[in-house]
Amino acid sequence: MRLFAAVLPPPDAIRELTSVVRGLEGLPGARGLRWTERPAWHFTLAFYGEVAEDVVPDLSERLGRVVRRTPPFALSLGGGGHFGGRTLWVGASGDLRTMRLLADRAESAARRAGVEMGEHRGYRPHLTLARSRGHADLRPYVTALHAFAGHEWTVGELALVRSLLPRSGTPGEQPRYETVERWGLGTGAP
Repeated sequence: MRLFAAVLPPPDAIRELTSVVRGLEGLPGARGLRWTERPAWHFTLAFYGEVAEDVVPDLSERLGRVVRRTPPFALSLGGGGHFGGRTLWVGASGDLRTMRLLADRAESAARRAGVEMGEHRGYRPHLTLARSRGHADLRPYVTALHAFAGHEWTVGELALVRSLLPRSGTPGEQPRYETVERWGLGTGAP
C-alpha cells in the first residue's frame, strides 16, 4: 500500500481556499498547470511510500501512540510559495512547532515499524495546489496568495491515507486518496 500521514483541513478551510484558487485559475498561464482536486487537499506530514500490508498494523499502533502524546493545535491556511518553478503551494500559520513535532513523530513511528524512510528532512508545512510539467513562472500566483489568510481551526486528528495512483493513462487523471485510519490528537481515539 502507498501510504502517508496527513492533516486534513476541515470543510470550512477547504471552501475558503477553493475561493482563492478559483481566482488563481483565472490568471494567465493557469491552464498550463495541473491543479490538484479540492477533496485531495492535505498536509502530508510523513510520506511512507509502499508499505507491506503486514507492517501496517505495527505502523498504526505506533501512530496511535504518537497522537496520544501530541495535543490538538491551532492552524490556518495562508500565504504561499513554490518549489523550483514546478509546484505551487499554500502555506500554514499557527502552532507550526506542534505541527513539525507531529510530522517528526509520524516519521519516527514509521522508522520504528520498519518502513524505509530515506534521509530525514526538516518539515515545511505546505498544501500543494498545482504542478507544472516543466519550469513555470509561478511568481504571479505566489503574489496573489501573499494576501490570503484563512480562518484558524483546531487540528484535532492525524490521518493515515492511502494513495491510489492513476492507472488509466488518461491525461490529467489525479491520484485518489482514501483514509485508512484516523486518530484524535491528545486522546488516541478516533
